[in-house]
Amino acid sequence: MPGASLYYEVRGTGPALLLIPTGNGDGGPYTPLAEALADRHTVITYDKRAYSRSPLDAPDDGTDRVGADVEDARALIERVAGGRADVLGGSSGAIVALQLLARHPGCVGTSVVHEPPLASVLPDAEEWLAFYANLYATYQDAGPVVAMGIFRERMGMRGTTKPPDDAQLPPDQLADMLARIRANHTQWFEREVRDYPAVVPDVEALRAVAGRLVLGGGDTSRDDFPYQPNRVLSARIGVPITHFPGGHVGFVTQPGEFADALSALLTARR
Repeated sequence: MPGASLYYEVRGTGPALLLIPTGNGDGGPYTPLAEALADRHTVITYDKRAYSRSPLDAPDDGTDRVGADVEDARALIERVAGGRADVLGGSSGAIVALQLLARHPGCVGTSVVHEPPLASVLPDAEEWLAFYANLYATYQDAGPVVAMGIFRERMGMRGTTKPPDDAQLPPDQLADMLARIRANHTQWFEREVRDYPAVVPDVEALRAVAGRLVLGGGDTSRDDFPYQPNRVLSARIGVPITHFPGGHVGFVTQPGEFADALSALLTARR
């Protein structure tokens, strides 16, 4: 890709499905979900540019990092899937999935946008954007561990956010992934935490492709912040919220159940 070397993996057979990473930038957390889908879908996972195994070729200017992520997703679909794929984006990845559908609808079959933290669309947008600005200041003053603890609590990510033991990565792969994610925290704070929640989606463009948009929400996260932007988008675009097993990261904590629900939905829409 221009400006970066993207690491990606392809597994399975069937219709192509691109999984866009969350804010940790690493494709590894999607592995149990991808394995559960591989008997029904050709699943593409990847690390976002500047994260984990996808280094930048040179420093970027930071003017449109969401746009760069969108173009990377489009290019992966072109390269691996022949120009068209279904898409799932979770959390920050859902912002990218939403923008991809709005900007490049021809390359997307169905876009599943699961709990995008789009503070910009909420009635109390200023409060939430201030939270993210303050979170960045906390990161600068106290470091990423303290700031991530505040973030997880405010997002409703309480307790475990890992898959069940029988779906977990082998110990050596798990250790490598967790080390990559810890190293990515700085990238997230510097590249995303203030900008991605402030993205203003093109509602008119999304209305034009509403039949290919799925606004996803967790069964157990309906009262938490990340669920709320899809409530607003649902009303503005005219697309109902589709519920999936688990909470904000149900695709990680309940990969088997989430895979079954996702595959059934995509198959029914084909």
